Amino acid sequence: MSTASAAAVVKQKVEAPVHPMDARIDELTDYIMKNCLWQFHSRSWDRERQNAEILKKTKELLCGEPVDLSSSHDRCYWVDAVCLADDYREHYPWINSMSKEEIGSLMQGLKDRMDYLTITGSLNEELSDKHY
Repeated sequence: MSTASAAAVVKQKVEAPVHPMDARIDELTDYIMKNCLWQFHSRSWDRERQNAEILKKTKELLCGEPVDLSSSHDRCYWVDAVCLADDYREHYPWINSMSKEEIGSLMQGLKDRMDYLTITGSLNEELSDKHY
């Protein structure tokens, strides 16, 4: 393969997201990674639960759906979700014109990405240390 062909292949891989939603998921992920401390929990099961609950409640808030606040854990996750939903509405105005189905898809993709970055793809061995 010539140098020009190799450069074209590399450029092709970087240019466009696989899914149209990927660019938006990247933006929302970047926001969390730079602004949200909750992503840094020290155990994988805490990170799994946090990602699931905070992002589920964020989706519910963005979609105008009822949010479960019955337990103290629910209320704790809700606080982070309110901040995240407000910030997403302000910094990413395109989210305000999305349908509930689109937001649901977006937030599931975001959760999958966060799970990978903070849990399954993490090289932090402390996440699975049984003595921690």
